[in-house]
Amino acid sequence: MRIIFAFLFFFLTISPSTGQEEHNHFKAGEKLRFVIYYGPFDGGYVDAELTKTIFDGKLVYHSKMLAKTVGLTDKLYKVRDEYQAWFDPETILPYQSLRDIQEGKYTKFNIVRYYHPDEMVVNIDKDTFGVTPDIRDMVSVFHYIRNQDFSKMKYDDVIKINTFFDNEIFPFDMRYRGVETLKTRKGTFECIKLVPFVEPGRIFTSEDDMTIWLSNDRNRVPIRVKFNLTVGSVKCDLIEYSGLKY
Repeated sequence: MRIIFAFLFFFLTISPSTGQEEHNHFKAGEKLRFVIYYGPFDGGYVDAELTKTIFDGKLVYHSKMLAKTVGLTDKLYKVRDEYQAWFDPETILPYQSLRDIQEGKYTKFNIVRYYHPDEMVVNIDKDTFGVTPDIRDMVSVFHYIRNQDFSKMKYDDVIKINTFFDNEIFPFDMRYRGVETLKTRKGTFECIKLVPFVEPGRIFTSEDDMTIWLSNDRNRVPIRVKFNLTVGSVKCDLIEYSGLKY
């Protein structure tokens, strides 16, 4: 389940600066809450918050996402996951990411620093990894895809993305699949549909088993993320939001 909760985070205090950030479809102060469904049951929640702060003397975005299970799911498989990223407001490239997870008996804590000009990342154990200059963490990807110009895309066009996850480079390319209407607990939304490539195997049966829907408006808020798994389906729906840019 660790990779599933990581995917959910792709989705996502100082006043914002102006000018160079006008193209962003989000701003500091945005708060989102998602419910996680396991089949017909509410299994947990994901809370996402975006703020501004200073990191290494630079004004950056700070994105924090927390996931927790509730009810019967919490008794069967307790999850308390935290993901954070500090990233550049213009390029959406991360300076640092944090991952602190507790899933059942499994725990993991890691902090990664990103040195893009040197094509290098360094983890909490001081291990060094060579990466591509456009490398991202899972949280900054959540914001990066919201800034894409979908008006210029054709059906099945591919958005190329490289992430660093669990001390490995993890390609996270996704395909544009047009616009469709989606009905959720929160209402009915016209959405941009994206289908990432996932690797068939232990969790997924085909490369199309994950789908992301973003609101087809200027906020580009994730409305739903769905996984078709070998053991059933998991769905994550937006249920609360505040502080949107538009």
